[in-house]
Amino acid sequence: MNTNVLNQLIEQLAECLTAEAAQKIVAMEAKDDLQCRVNSLASTANAGKLTQDEQSEYDRILAAFHFVTIFQARVRLLLKA
Repeated sequence: MNTNVLNQLIEQLAECLTAEAAQKIVAMEAKDDLQCRVNSLASTANAGKLTQDEQSEYDRILAAFHFVTIFQARVRLLLKA
């Protein structure tokens, strides 16, 4: 996804938040089962043994994590303002 498009989407989403919702978003963390899956995929990837399906799953998860991380950073800035 184009970085500019991603930034525009994040900005629009962030502007819709109440202070309470923003605080919940900033506090979000991956649930234990998801974090365990990511750790497993990362370990397999580092060993160079991911299947195509695992690589696709890993890529999708990392893209989602990237989006959430950027969104959380933007929301933190809104909370400080």
